[in-house]
Amino acid sequence: MRAADADREAVAERLRVALNEGRLDLHEYDERLQRAYSARTYAELDALLTDLPPVTPTQRSALEPALAAGVPVGPPGDQPVAAARGVTVRWLGEVWQPYLRVIAIVVTIWAVTSLLSAELLYFWPIWVAGPWGAVLVIRTVGGLAGGEPRRQAIERERRRQRKRAKRERRSELRAAESDEPNKPATTD
Repeated sequence: MRAADADREAVAERLRVALNEGRLDLHEYDERLQRAYSARTYAELDALLTDLPPVTPTQRSALEPALAAGVPVGPPGDQPVAAARGVTVRWLGEVWQPYLRVIAIVVTIWAVTSLLSAELLYFWPIWVAGPWGAVLVIRTVGGLAGGEPRRQAIERERRRQRKRAKRERRSELRAAESDEPNKPATTD
């Protein structure tokens, strides 16, 4: 039977849950997600979920949610957990690094001007640091709660794959073009 858009969305949601649980890595998630949205039948959709366990609501689960207990998911060397931490740290760095650089610059300017005037001047960098920092705190909390680091990592991986595919197509075209001059020209 042919699948509907709602069926594709349900499978995409199940794949997202599997990614959050660490059952799929980013590359496999992206690949399966693309196949889910291009699937035409229920059989194609079912094939994407065969190796994943069914979703059990946390209330009926025999296991305590690891994140609620403060325990990392999986064994200490588990790569999906380490990858998730790395993705989060990278995202936090991207969000906070410009702020920290600008604050370092304005505090340095304040310190130099205070030294040159031989007195402690009004600490005006607070007017840069305070509002911008408050906005960043709100963005950080909202982003972490909404899974923004993971979404950005998935999008980054998609862009890498597109660039890789584009480079491969270019090299194939160059190889094909370099083979063409060797062929004898035909005249009609």
